[in-house]
Amino acid sequence: MKDFRGLAVWRQAHSLVLDIYRATGSFPKQELFGLTSQIRRAAASIPTNIAEGCGRDGDAELGRFLNIAKGSTSEVEYLLQLARDLNYIELQTEEQLTLQTVEIRKMLYGLQKSLRQEKS
Repeated sequence: MKDFRGLAVWRQAHSLVLDIYRATGSFPKQELFGLTSQIRRAAASIPTNIAEGCGRDGDAELGRFLNIAKGSTSEVEYLLQLARDLNYIELQTEEQLTLQTVEIRKMLYGLQKSLRQEKS
């Protein structure tokens, strides 16, 4: 079992969730149970899956949950684009959040690679 709080990627992902919550706070009220909820859940899924993987037995299980977290980064990236296309967020906000998301995905790839190398 690993301490997820010690992972830089988890800290980055947690920071992204906080930023997403702030950015979506101004979305239209009719989106509360639509896009607002969906993008928040997708963002929260990233650090949640990292944490859950760290609580499982072995690196193989952690790797599986990191893979799920990577999928959630793609979902967040699309939902940010959708929010921008609907004029719910400014271009600068979308670009910054997307950069954070892409960086997290790269970190997840790196962590998975290091897990595979430890295994060999």
